[in-house]
Amino acid sequence: MYYIGVDLGTSAVKLLLMDSEGKICNITSREYPIYFPHPGWSEQKPEDWWEQTVEGIKDLIRDVDRTQVAGISFGGQMHGLVILDEEDRVIRPALLWNDGRTYEECDYLNEVIGKEKLSEYTANISFTGFTAPKILWVRNKEPENFARIRKIMLPKDYIAYKLTGVHCTDVSDASGMLLFDVKNRRWSREMCEICGIAEDQLATCYESYQCVGTVLPEIADLLGIPHTVKVAAGAGDNAAAAVGTGTVGDNMCNISLGTSGTIFISSKKFGVDKYNALHSFAHADGSYHLMGCMLSAASCNKWWMDDILGTSEYAAEQASIAKLGENHVYFLPYLMGERSPHNNPNARATFIGMTMDTTRADMTQAVLEGVAFALRDSLEVAKSLGIDLKRTKICGGGAKSPLWKKIIANVLNLKVDVIESEEGPAMGGAMLAAVACGEYGSVEEIAAKVVKIVDTVEPDPELVAKYDARYCQFKEIYPACKPVFEIIK
Repeated sequence: MYYIGVDLGTSAVKLLLMDSEGKICNITSREYPIYFPHPGWSEQKPEDWWEQTVEGIKDLIRDVDRTQVAGISFGGQMHGLVILDEEDRVIRPALLWNDGRTYEECDYLNEVIGKEKLSEYTANISFTGFTAPKILWVRNKEPENFARIRKIMLPKDYIAYKLTGVHCTDVSDASGMLLFDVKNRRWSREMCEICGIAEDQLATCYESYQCVGTVLPEIADLLGIPHTVKVAAGAGDNAAAAVGTGTVGDNMCNISLGTSGTIFISSKKFGVDKYNALHSFAHADGSYHLMGCMLSAASCNKWWMDDILGTSEYAAEQASIAKLGENHVYFLPYLMGERSPHNNPNARATFIGMTMDTTRADMTQAVLEGVAFALRDSLEVAKSLGIDLKRTKICGGGAKSPLWKKIIANVLNLKVDVIESEEGPAMGGAMLAAVACGEYGSVEEIAAKVVKIVDTVEPDPELVAKYDARYCQFKEIYPACKPVFEIIK
């Protein structure tokens, strides 16, 4: 049998076809635009997601026996606000995870409602990217649209709805809305009241590996697949990536170097970061996880290479970088503001430390190191909670760089396990579909069977010591710049 994983990303939808043994049979992707109507705003049209997903699935299964397609599931960009009217039509473009317009609403939630109350209700505090402050923004700034809302959904869940006609979500993605009682895996009535919405305006919440329905007959005919194809709830992109890398069970770690960057720590037990720097979410395997999320990771390198240097030769630009741990140039990777651990939408990217002998390679190196240092900020919070990690998996576009993996291993002083397939959320989605169809008994069972480590990047003690010294300098830069960020916002 075949299983389709749909990774609904920020720049494109990536689709993966996996067989019953976990072999990847095909991969394809389709891009769609992102809109920035004002500085700090970020929007997409859900209709674009659906159109490209349909075309992508057709292309994905073109050369296989389509009668053997059994299931579809998802990994999807988190936190985005999709609102539908009573006829299930999209009311306005979706506000995305990296949209920073809701700082006033976040201040209201964190300061007026209070961080302690939010943490009690949802295990998290408000960040500008989360969904609840977006709902408040629509209520405050677009009351005519707010009055039309019948259903509130997340990005990947819109695709699930179009496939099945079911308004659904999953526990991992719902955890990032600030509307979900993570500990008890249910909607928070208190948060619904605060946001002025009814619980029936939210989708039915499932575990990530549960079947929510079958593909509608007319959609099955459109795609050329059986009417019996099951659709599983899926997961937020980071939880799906964790499934795809085998980061399930207790005290496992995955680092994702995608558009955003995350450090993801799985746990069998529910726990909350008392400092509110890390998110406490439900995991796609039925348990929980802590996660630090930075808003710009591989996108920093893409911006530097594409927009500033004007080159697509990423590997060539990194080839001359040899003296790790000795760079005097630092880069704060806050191109879209920052979430973990600073929770500051006004933070900005900054180069500091340049001199007359600073080279192009020094600045390229600083971008890679800046992302690694920012990930370490979240790792340090995890350490303060008593979490002791020795190694991590890695995925995302940035993970294709041997140099970046070496920097990550030494800045964080972790063994970095490279897996055979670095397909992240798409692979995780396909694996969740296989569990939903009964091919495997649990998420942990399929992860043990499918995920294979092919290499490990070991930290070097001498280089670790050098990066420790550099990190001590790096972590002083944001506090020094913070007052300036408030002026130039």
